[in-house]
Amino acid sequence: MEAIDSALLEQIADLHGMPSGAYNIRKDGELLERHSSANIEIVTKTDHPGIDIIVAPGTKNETVHIPVILTKAGLTDVVYNSFYIGEDADVLIVAGCGIHNASSEKSEHDGIHSFFLGKNSHIRYVEKHYGEGEGTGERVLNPVTNVECEEGAVCEMEMVQLRGVTSTVRDTNAKLGKGAKLILTEKLLTHDNQTAVSNMKIELEGENSSVQVISRSVAKDSSSQTFNPLVVGKTTCRGHVQCDAIIMGNARVTAIPGIEAQSENAMLIHEAAIGKIAGDQIVKLMTLGLNEEEAEERILEDFLS
Repeated sequence: MEAIDSALLEQIADLHGMPSGAYNIRKDGELLERHSSANIEIVTKTDHPGIDIIVAPGTKNETVHIPVILTKAGLTDVVYNSFYIGEDADVLIVAGCGIHNASSEKSEHDGIHSFFLGKNSHIRYVEKHYGEGEGTGERVLNPVTNVECEEGAVCEMEMVQLRGVTSTVRDTNAKLGKGAKLILTEKLLTHDNQTAVSNMKIELEGENSSVQVISRSVAKDSSSQTFNPLVVGKTTCRGHVQCDAIIMGNARVTAIPGIEAQSENAMLIHEAAIGKIAGDQIVKLMTLGLNEEEAEERILEDFLS
């Protein structure tokens, strides 16, 4: 791999060279390297560009890495990845996309990920997005995430946008069966004139299913963000949506948390808070030896950690 490739993989997947276990690394629309394990099989799709990741029932304590990097100018990469998680499996999935654009042309990656969680399975999914490069070309990431959880399945998702992404539209859809649980955390940073839109629809279809959605974002300079989640409770269920944002400069943040109850036994809560950094926080850190800029950065790092 080239130095740029290694740097991008470190940013989005904390990788230093090739990982152990199962992995699929994609670069500029093509397969760079792949390896399956005894319990996790990765195969190329036959109908769309992308892969199927098949986790055997009962698989425990294994990790699969599926990062994507783009370094080629003017490329629009579209990939469809499907995850089939066997019953009682428990795995970590590390994804993400890093774009290096040194040109005036747009570089774009659109990843459509579909998760099918078998009965009583559990996954932790971590996805990081990052953009860099001295070029003026746009760095665009438009992920779509679809989740279906069977009875007793637990899906934990952490979606992170680090910096450098010109625009993003994220669409997340989930359907939860009996006793299934979804914990979805978004962490987002925008700056300059960047735009970010996050749309969600979570349907609690099975009895005693639950979802917790947490969004933490920082909007700087003249960037804009829109957070638009909807939780639909169709039976005895619990849902909580929380949006916390820090706004700086001439940025704009719109939060539209929505809840829809279709059963008298649905317990749904939503809340949103948007504000600036408190002045006393900065003053306190400055008394510890930091200058104002350093204090501000420390506060933002802690907020998004």
